[in-house]
Amino acid sequence: MDRQELERELRETFDGDPALVPVVARQARDLSESEQFATDFGDELTVADVIRNLADAPDDYGLAERWNWWLGALDLSHGGYARFSVRQDIDTPS
Repeated sequence: MDRQELERELRETFDGDPALVPVVARQARDLSESEQFATDFGDELTVADVIRNLADAPDDYGLAERWNWWLGALDLSHGGYARFSVRQDIDTPS
């Protein structure tokens, strides 16, 4: 997964704290590199997958909330995804 492409798509698609874009992109890249998504779903995680799934989250959610919402669903259905969530209290740069 191209992290720069993902960052660009996240900025263009979702309004919110620009400081969170690289944090979410880093977690998505880590998820992609872990191969867990590919193992569970039979295909590599793409930028389009991330954008499409984050767009399904409730409209009033910010970027980190959208990411965590999706990961929560993945964790419930397949397990092992919570480790990729974004903790805003420690992950957000000052």
